Amino acid sequence: MKFTSTVISSVFVVAVAAVPLQQRPSRAQKRLVDASLVPSFGVTPGIKDPAGSASCVGINNILIPCTCPPDSTTFINALSANVAAGHDVNNTGVGAPFPTDDSAASQIVRLQTSVTTLQNLHGAGVGCPASSTTFLAQIAALQSGSTKAATTEAATTTKAAATKAAATKAAPAATTAAAAVASGTLVDASLVPSFGVTPGIKDPAGSASCVGINNILIPCTCPPDSATFIKALSANVAAGHDVNNTGVGAPFPTDDSTASQIVRLQTSVTTLQNLHGAGVGCPASSTTFLAQIAALQAKT
Repeated sequence: MKFTSTVISSVFVVAVAAVPLQQRPSRAQKRLVDASLVPSFGVTPGIKDPAGSASCVGINNILIPCTCPPDSTTFINALSANVAAGHDVNNTGVGAPFPTDDSAASQIVRLQTSVTTLQNLHGAGVGCPASSTTFLAQIAALQSGSTKAATTEAATTTKAAATKAAATKAAPAATTAAAAVASGTLVDASLVPSFGVTPGIKDPAGSASCVGINNILIPCTCPPDSATFIKALSANVAAGHDVNNTGVGAPFPTDDSTASQIVRLQTSVTTLQNLHGAGVGCPASSTTFLAQIAALQAKT
């Protein structure tokens, strides 16, 4: 699938032309993200499961809904709405940063926002799995320093075997951390971001909830204790994906670059959100993770 600014511009012009002169174009029309910055899905929808199930095939022969990935117009509209709001409109605890420069860090952030937009396309946790795209492989490629892998046609092949090979080749930067955890050790605690929120601060209004960032109400069990979180994060990194939500990758590079710090934070966010099951955990608003990502992004 290819996104081109020409196609989006044409659609925009037609849409505006159809609006009477006395009416303003909608906010959504004004705020469409630049289509040239939207990553390619890299997976062709509708490839049926050879075994005859009702599902279709995504990357690495993972079965996905045949409605995934969505059409580009639907996806760009959803992504644009999230970016305009500053968070996922269907899952408000998830931020939606979308920097427009060409740095590796910004490309990674755009891909992460694309992943969460995809996963929450029709509601909180209701959308398409990351395995219906090559987004995670593209993140791994950028993380390893191979920026071309995020944009070339070769990196977005729809053949499962080729995609698997590309993803495996693109992910050496995460190998050290994964191997360390697999051998029985936990991820380096000094690389795990601080929650930045004290658990157990009761809602002054008297509800059963507690207070997170920006006075957002959160479960009083959030954030979890650090030992529980680090064990869950370590298990995810060892597996190479979230063990409770297997369509979500878990890269955890160990260097001190801005891009790697952002990736670690994003993996921490998804670990938190899937702590007890797919979509069952703590909201991002029970930490300052998204603010930390934004601060790192501002440095680039």
